[in-house]
Amino acid sequence: MQGGDRHHWKLHVSEGVILVLLGIAAVFVPFRFGIALVVWLLLIGGITGFVTTVVMWRATGFAWSLLSALLAISIAICVFAMPDFALIGFPLLLMAFLALEGIISIMFALDHRREHSVRWNWMLASGIVDLLLAVIIVIGLPATAGWALGLILAVNLIFGGGATIGMALAAREKA
Repeated sequence: MQGGDRHHWKLHVSEGVILVLLGIAAVFVPFRFGIALVVWLLLIGGITGFVTTVVMWRATGFAWSLLSALLAISIAICVFAMPDFALIGFPLLLMAFLALEGIISIMFALDHRREHSVRWNWMLASGIVDLLLAVIIVIGLPATAGWALGLILAVNLIFGGGATIGMALAAREKA
């Protein structure tokens, strides 16, 4: 993390902690309640990411962070706007979200690598995990649709939050 990132490392840690806590909550979501609760977790994570990104608008990877937050918020809004579709199409929406989030996280990591940020590889690993989770959904459908979606989103949130915390703590050390 460079420049303004160093001065806002506490905000990054807060975002990471929120994402990890949301991920832990997603592990325990039963499927019947799962879609609504998982979408709320996605919305809260997206809003948290949006706020921290806007506050640190000069930070490395700003556009990728903003795109990631808007993607999470958009998926949540789509599910809330079309709840009937969500019951059938949620696995596909989650798969699309994870694939796009994986690409965005990898691009974000590469931006940080170009800026010689430390621990950029944490975000790269998070992006690769997201892509692998999308593949797991594709390979496992329809058998995994009933039990795996909350768990898969939990892994996404925990890895993303952990990567954010790791990069923030590295920025603190440089500050």
